[in-house]
Amino acid sequence: MIRFSFSSCRWLLGLFCLFTLTAHAQNKGKRDPYAAYLFVYFTGNGPAEEAIRFATSSDGLNYKALNYNQPILSSADISASGGVRDPHILRAENGMFYMVVTDMHVAKNGWGPNEGMVLLKSKDLTHWQSSKIHVPTRFPQWAGVNRVWAPQTIYDPQQKKYLIYWSMRKGNDPDVFYYAYANADFTDLETEPKVLYASPGNKSCIDADIIRKDGQYHLFYKTEGSGNGIKQLMATNLTGPYTPPTPDPYLQQTTDAVEGAGVFKLNNSDKWVLMYDVYTKGRYEFTESTDLVNFKKIDGQVSMNFTPRHGTVLPITTTELRALTKQWATTNNPILPGFFADPEILYAKKTNKFYLYPTSDGFDNWSGKYFKTFSSDNLVDWRDEGTILTLGKDVSWANRNAWAPCIVEKQVNGQYKYFYYFTAAQKIGVATADNPTGPFTDSGKPLIDSKPEGIKGGQEIDPDVFTDPKTGKSYLYWGNGYMAGAELNDDMTSIKPGTQQVMTPDNTFREGTYVIYRNGKYYFFWSEDDTRSPNYRVRYGTSDTPLGKITVPANNVVLEKDKGRGIYGAGHNSVLQLPNKANPGRDEWYIVYHRFNYPNGINMGESAGYHRETCIDKLEFNADGSIKKVQPTLEGIKPVKLGK
Repeated sequence: MIRFSFSSCRWLLGLFCLFTLTAHAQNKGKRDPYAAYLFVYFTGNGPAEEAIRFATSSDGLNYKALNYNQPILSSADISASGGVRDPHILRAENGMFYMVVTDMHVAKNGWGPNEGMVLLKSKDLTHWQSSKIHVPTRFPQWAGVNRVWAPQTIYDPQQKKYLIYWSMRKGNDPDVFYYAYANADFTDLETEPKVLYASPGNKSCIDADIIRKDGQYHLFYKTEGSGNGIKQLMATNLTGPYTPPTPDPYLQQTTDAVEGAGVFKLNNSDKWVLMYDVYTKGRYEFTESTDLVNFKKIDGQVSMNFTPRHGTVLPITTTELRALTKQWATTNNPILPGFFADPEILYAKKTNKFYLYPTSDGFDNWSGKYFKTFSSDNLVDWRDEGTILTLGKDVSWANRNAWAPCIVEKQVNGQYKYFYYFTAAQKIGVATADNPTGPFTDSGKPLIDSKPEGIKGGQEIDPDVFTDPKTGKSYLYWGNGYMAGAELNDDMTSIKPGTQQVMTPDNTFREGTYVIYRNGKYYFFWSEDDTRSPNYRVRYGTSDTPLGKITVPANNVVLEKDKGRGIYGAGHNSVLQLPNKANPGRDEWYIVYHRFNYPNGINMGESAGYHRETCIDKLEFNADGSIKKVQPTLEGIKPVKLGK
C-alpha cells in the first residue's frame, strides 16, 4: 500500500500547478494555424455598392459571401462621402486587424474630387472602430488634392510602425504613390505624406499592393496610359527606392482592362496568388506563382457567388472563420459565380456527381453563343468544367441565342451516353457525348425547327427531356407560349412519328417545362410571365401519363419573388431527387432556378432579365401529394451527402 502525507499531496498539487502554468505560458501567444481565407471587397458604383463586404473560403479559390452579400458596415456611418471603396485588410503584429478604404461615393458625387480615406481597427474581425482622414485638412499643403485612392497598410519592422501607402493626385499631375506612418492607435497619420514611387515616364500609377518575400519587398501596381496593366517593382527597403525587374513584363493574363492587384500566399503551400479586378467584365481573375515572376492563370479553379470589385484576401484561422460565420451567415445562393440562367441539373450514375447545365447569361438580349457545365459532389461547391458547346463552331446550323439546355443519361449497349438538348436561334438541337462534361458532338441539324400544327405564335425553345421510370421511354417537351410534348425514338435524336401533342395546361403557361415522376403521378412545372419581369414565377400541374391532360390545382404557385428579402424574378426551374443507392426511393427533392442578380437586379430594369443567377432550395410535398410553396432563400442549402 502506498501512503501520501498531507505535505506530499500539497507538493504534488504545487508541481501540477507549476506544470500547468508552464504549459500555458508556452502556449500563450501561439496562433492557431491558418485554415481559411477572408475576402474583403466592394461591388460597384451603384447605390449601396460602395461598401465593405466579406466572403470566406476554405481553399483560397472558392468563395461564399457572408451576410447575403450585404455590407458588414454602414458606409454612411464610417465615411465623409457616404461611400467606401478598395478595402485592404491586414493582420497586425499586436493581434489587431487594420483595414483602410478609399472615402469615395461615385454613385453620389461622381469621380471626384475625393480627398480622404478611412482607417478601421478590430480585435475580432466582427466589431470595428473607424476614423476619417481628410488629407487637405490634416496636411494643408495638400489643398487642391483631387484623388486619394486605394490606401493599404504594411508593418515597417525597422520603424516598428504601420506604414500606409496610397496613390494621390494634385491638379492634373500624374497619380503618384505616397506613404505616411499611422499613429499608435491607428486613428490618424502622424507623418506627412512622402513620395514612395513616381513613374519615371511621368505617367500615373495606382492601386499598389506590397508584400515581403525572402527579405525583399514586391510592389504590384497598375500603370495608367497607353498599354496599362499590372506590373511589379522591387526594393530591399520598405520605403524604397523601388525599381522594375529586368525584363519588366505586364503580369495580367488577359487582354481586358484590369486594376486592383492583390497578392496573398496560399496556406501550407509555396504558391502565391496574384488576383486583379477585370473591371470592364465584372469579374476577378486569379493567377498563381511560386517565384512572383512567372504567373499562370487558374480561373478554372476559382468560383465566387458574388461579383467583387477591388479587394484583398487575408488568411484566417478556424476560430476566426467560426466567429465570422456566427456573426454573418454564409451565403450559398447563388450557387454559381457570375450570370447563369435556365439551370438544368443532372445526377450522373457514371461519376456519382451532380452537374449543372445553364444558359450563359450576362449578354444583352440573351445573345450568348456558348454552353458551360459545372460539377459538384455536394450541391453547394461547384467546379467549372468549361465550355461544352459553342454555336457557329460546334453547331453549324445556328450561331446565336444559346439558351435553356437539358440533358439525360442513358445506358446504350451497356455504356453510359449523354444526350444534350439545347436551344439555338429559336430551334432545338441535340448533341451527344460519352461523359457528362463532353466533348459533345452536334447531330448536324435541328431536332425541332417548326411549330406544332395549329400553333401560330410563340417560339421553339426551352427543351426538357424526361425518362419515364415505369416504361423506360423518353419524352421531349418544349415551347414558349405553348407546351408541346413528344416521345423520342430509341436513338434519342429523333421524334417518334405520331406522338407529338400540344399540352398547354392553361393561360399561365409561358415557357420552361420540366417533368418529374413521384408516387404514380407526373408533375409538370412551367414558368409564368416574362423572365425580365420581377413577377416571373413557377407553377405546376399533374397528369396520369407523360403526354396526358394536365390537371392544374387551385393553389399551384411553386416559387415566386420575395420582395421582403429582395429576391425577384425567380423562375425557370429544374428538379432533382437526391439519389441513394441503398434507398432508391429517397424522398428528398431540390429545385434549381434562376433569379435576378441580387441585390442589384431590381434596379437594372429590363437588363435584369439578361443578368440572372442560379440558385437551389429544397422542394417539399404535402401528405396529399401537392407541392409546398418554396421559400426562395439567400442562404441556400447545406452540403448534401450522397449514399453509397
